[in-house]
Amino acid sequence: MSSIQSDKAPRCGNVATLWSVMRKELRDISRDRRTLALALLMGPLLYPLLMIGIGTLAESRAKTQLDKVLEVPTVGIERAPNLVAFLATQGIEAKPAPADLDAAIARQDIDVAMRISVGFARNWHDGQPALVEIVRDSTRRDSDIPGARLRAALTAYGDQVGALRLLARGIDPSITRALNVGSRDLATEDAKRGLVLSSIMPYLLILMSFLGGAYLIMDATAGERERQSLEPLLATPARRGAIVSGKIAAACALGLLSLLLTLLAFKFSAQVGTSVGKMLDVSFAAIGKMLLVLLPMLFIGTTLLTLLSATAKSMKEAQSHMTWLMLLPMIPTIALAVNPIKTQMWQFAVPFLAQNQMLLKVIRGESIDPRVWAIYLAAGFGVAALLWFAAVRRYHQERLAISG
Repeated sequence: MSSIQSDKAPRCGNVATLWSVMRKELRDISRDRRTLALALLMGPLLYPLLMIGIGTLAESRAKTQLDKVLEVPTVGIERAPNLVAFLATQGIEAKPAPADLDAAIARQDIDVAMRISVGFARNWHDGQPALVEIVRDSTRRDSDIPGARLRAALTAYGDQVGALRLLARGIDPSITRALNVGSRDLATEDAKRGLVLSSIMPYLLILMSFLGGAYLIMDATAGERERQSLEPLLATPARRGAIVSGKIAAACALGLLSLLLTLLAFKFSAQVGTSVGKMLDVSFAAIGKMLLVLLPMLFIGTTLLTLLSATAKSMKEAQSHMTWLMLLPMIPTIALAVNPIKTQMWQFAVPFLAQNQMLLKVIRGESIDPRVWAIYLAAGFGVAALLWFAAVRRYHQERLAISG
């Protein structure tokens, strides 16, 4: 701070003041090695391990559920012996169901079950559709794969028996198929690889950029106010806007370095771990796009925290905002999960939602229209500029220097 309070301060321009404040804040945090290491290395160490764990767990779990014999508790197992025998050839073993099947599913003792109707044999011999129910709780995602396996096997059995019935009557089974329905998947290979992690990765990266410079900016504002070292700084001839900009620049520099290390750690972990490498596009071009996408969010988070910390009288009061700030990036993730919507141009002007949509495009390997980039960057840096202006206005209030 001595460099700012010197006699040369009045002759320094805004850029020189900004640079002096930035160097001071970075020098101050560099003295606290533990805090600096936590700010820089939390993301690069935690997030790649988390993503590798999620990717590996999802891949191994899906493989296990597809390869192992599926045991299906069945009500009325004696009513359809041929069906039970066919399911056994598909890796599905029907076994007697417990007395209270619904309660067992509710307790999560059973993933999926089957109920064969009482009139199954009569309907079967009469050539009518025989009822077989699949019993599961659709809100439990761990029952999706077993339920799909059982449904596919039952459909195959029904088609096979239906074709045999037609052949027995001298009718070509293909006559019942008025259409041959095929499918053509337009999803790119990059999009398929990123599907598993696309729901959580944007939130983690947005959160990392949004709060990347949190500790430094809170300590540079609320912390200095608590230590009563902010008043001498504001008493210098330096312009308040330059002082605020210097603090923001220091926090953004630290956040940018942490974000860059996190993205590089993602790239390294994807190359080492084959499961993540198959799910994500981790080329340098994709990493560069992610960095550009997250840059406005870094400025938005830092300027917002500057404004909030300027209203706090202590570091503890400033840290109390972290709880609800960590929830903000979750809003678009939850909203899109509950109510998926088509991508529209206006979405790229909404903070958090815009970052989520842009990151999804990068993960899916989609090309991004230059107009989308223009709207996104203009809106993102525009919001950051408004928050910066509000923080500067707050710094012009003389009571800011009062700690009590």
